[in-house]
Amino acid sequence: MKVSLQPALNDSNVDATQASSQRQLSISISAIAAEMDRNVPLNLCLILDHSGSMSGRPLETVKQAAHRLVDRLNPGDRLSVVAFDHRAKIIVPNQAIEDRGRIKKQIDKLHPEGGTAIDEGLKLGIDELAKGKKDRISQAFLLTDGENEHGDNNRCLKLAQLATEYKLTLNTLGFGDHWNQDVLEKISDAAGGNLAYIERPDQAVDVFSRLFSRIQSVGLTNAYLLLSLMPKVRLAELKPIAQVIPDAIELPVQREADRIVVRLGDLMKDAPRVILANLYLAQLAQGRQTIANLQIRYDDPAAGVEGVLSEVVPVDANFQSVYQPAINPEVQKHILALAKYRQTQLAEAKLQQGDRAGAATMLQTAAKTALQMGDKGAATVLQSSATQLQSGEELSEADRKKTRIVSKTVLQ
Repeated sequence: MKVSLQPALNDSNVDATQASSQRQLSISISAIAAEMDRNVPLNLCLILDHSGSMSGRPLETVKQAAHRLVDRLNPGDRLSVVAFDHRAKIIVPNQAIEDRGRIKKQIDKLHPEGGTAIDEGLKLGIDELAKGKKDRISQAFLLTDGENEHGDNNRCLKLAQLATEYKLTLNTLGFGDHWNQDVLEKISDAAGGNLAYIERPDQAVDVFSRLFSRIQSVGLTNAYLLLSLMPKVRLAELKPIAQVIPDAIELPVQREADRIVVRLGDLMKDAPRVILANLYLAQLAQGRQTIANLQIRYDDPAAGVEGVLSEVVPVDANFQSVYQPAINPEVQKHILALAKYRQTQLAEAKLQQGDRAGAATMLQTAAKTALQMGDKGAATVLQSSATQLQSGEELSEADRKKTRIVSKTVLQ
């Protein structure tokens, strides 16, 4: 398994007469499977809320979705199941997939009771997942329908950070309308996973299946982007690097000697993660100049090796005395995706401050941005939310959640 690393500037030409120029660097990163590469076994943990509010159809559909995943796991894969209300317990200890019927029977014993303590379930789930992580792709599905009223949200975030240290990925699934979007989004963003919204019980099987297909396509794990900037090139000071595909996420930046280091998490086969870096270029001599070097550090669980380094890929810009733009439309689309996300975040901030008019204006702006990039589904949701605010209506919990989800990704 190898890495595909493809950089592109939003405009590869630069005016050599200007003292400073700004460029957006798009970096597309994915795993490439060779014909002889074997499939990497999975290590999956389901962390399921079975509090009283999951009573009836919600819990039954979650059990059904879990059954489907058990059927899709291959021999050699591992599974664990943790359930939580205001406490947490192990339903299925981390084990190889052998007796599927017995695993399903254990899942079927779940019944609704108690309150909600997400951090208790998360702690136990991480412990179980860590037991089977060697030479496997290790991911968790954390599902809840409620607020963390018996838990500690700060502890949830610390546990998500701990998961990254253990090289584990956490995906979060919000069920219904009353879960805490901020907490689940921060958990999945911090631990390199995805946030999914199950608005109705009948969607549970499809959402579980879509997330499972995504982790089945993972080829490399624990990947980091290593970015070396040439003299007279610097990162923007505010929000310098973000992911735009598969979801929009602001990425934390670390320094390692003279390099910038950004954690990417797992890399899928032929389905890239796309990163945007905001660069400032000082005046450089006319001609083609290397402005940065890129490299990926990753683990290859199929080969049982860690800390592998990809080849170094240079990023070049063409400095011209008579400047002629060379705009890259694909990078422009990525820039719009990030703008859509950030505009929606500003709208949410204004709404929290009581500025309904300002929030509506920003949501309209985000809707126009979505249309520019061809994301008609997001444009419809964002404009609908803006219109509701302008007419004096409150946004429902479902509306708020859909607005946030479409700001982060293009719905499938």
